[in-house]
Amino acid sequence: MAASATVAMSEIVWGMALRTLVRVGRCREDLLSRSFAEQEELQMGSGQTVAVFGAYGHTGRFVVTELRDRGFVPLLVGRDVGRLQALAASHPGLEFRVASVDDPASLDQALKGAVAVINCAGPFASTAAPVIEAALRTGVPYVDVAAEIEANLDTFTHFTDRAQAAGVAVVPAMAFFGGLGDLLVTTAMGDWTAADEAHVAYGLSGWHPTAGTLASGTVSRERRAGRRVRYTGGRLEYYVDECDLPTVEWDFPAPMGRRIVLGGFTMADVVTVPSHLPIPEVRTYMTTDAAEDLAAPDAPAPAAVDEFGRSAQTFTVDVVVRAGDTQRRVVASGQDIYAVSAPLAVEAVRRILGGRTRTSGVASAGEIFDAPDFLRALSAHIALEPCHESRVPRLA
Repeated sequence: MAASATVAMSEIVWGMALRTLVRVGRCREDLLSRSFAEQEELQMGSGQTVAVFGAYGHTGRFVVTELRDRGFVPLLVGRDVGRLQALAASHPGLEFRVASVDDPASLDQALKGAVAVINCAGPFASTAAPVIEAALRTGVPYVDVAAEIEANLDTFTHFTDRAQAAGVAVVPAMAFFGGLGDLLVTTAMGDWTAADEAHVAYGLSGWHPTAGTLASGTVSRERRAGRRVRYTGGRLEYYVDECDLPTVEWDFPAPMGRRIVLGGFTMADVVTVPSHLPIPEVRTYMTTDAAEDLAAPDAPAPAAVDEFGRSAQTFTVDVVVRAGDTQRRVVASGQDIYAVSAPLAVEAVRRILGGRTRTSGVASAGEIFDAPDFLRALSAHIALEPCHESRVPRLA
């Protein structure tokens, strides 16, 4: 997957490696250092029932646990009765309901009595639309953890008007890919109303994919029919390129440090970020080691190493936005990209139910929520570096 040679770094990426001319900028994230306890009173779920479609999947299990920890009552939903029974046995007192995406009546029945639904079942190209339809019919908010570019694009394309008319919040990609990056880009934008470029670099220590990730990847490749995708010139563009993806040296903060990343490794941020921010160039990058893990024919599944069920995988998400000759940078780090998707999705539900949203209908994380405040609420799961603003160095 990785290219054989490293291309020269662009002027912007080269500037990211420098630590000079740095000052604290007027980023929204400036307030992140203030304690969450000082900002708001924690509102727990108060026993509200939240349906989890695909509850027995890898990410779904993390979501179920997070909901319980936050005071919600998870309602276990899926099509496999045996797996639902097994999961319910490990969570005494929880109800389960069998439902399938090809049976609308079963979905409606599954959502009965729930105040929201979190869709954790991929491929989302198959599950998102039917579950959103059920959410609209029953009038409950919908959140999913989709990383599939096309599935997220479909959600914006097909449900924006209907969700807005129904007054129902629909938040796709409320997960590590698509959601976290959008929150970080929005935070870095701060008081800017537009920018020229946004770069989202994913530094993963490795990537042991779940069966759901592999299945979703297969569906996405089939839909693209051999094409690649990028966001450039203010639009999503599909193109054919027989060459390997280019590689770039990226200077992540310590302890990750300088790594080789794949340029053009396009993730869901190319849908979520431009959905509400006027940035004509949105580029995402992935460390080559992680990309090679993902592509390996015998890639192992994630293995738990702690009492929370997390894998040993660590991540750093390095975001840089540029407007003219000024750039802003914000960095997030943590453990296990699947596990961290649970607090992202559950916090989204909590805020929607509490009325702490900025819009309705279909919206990405950065648009519907106060981005820095949202990130502050995740301080137990995600470490953030202070946002910095700097001048872009000029090459001689």
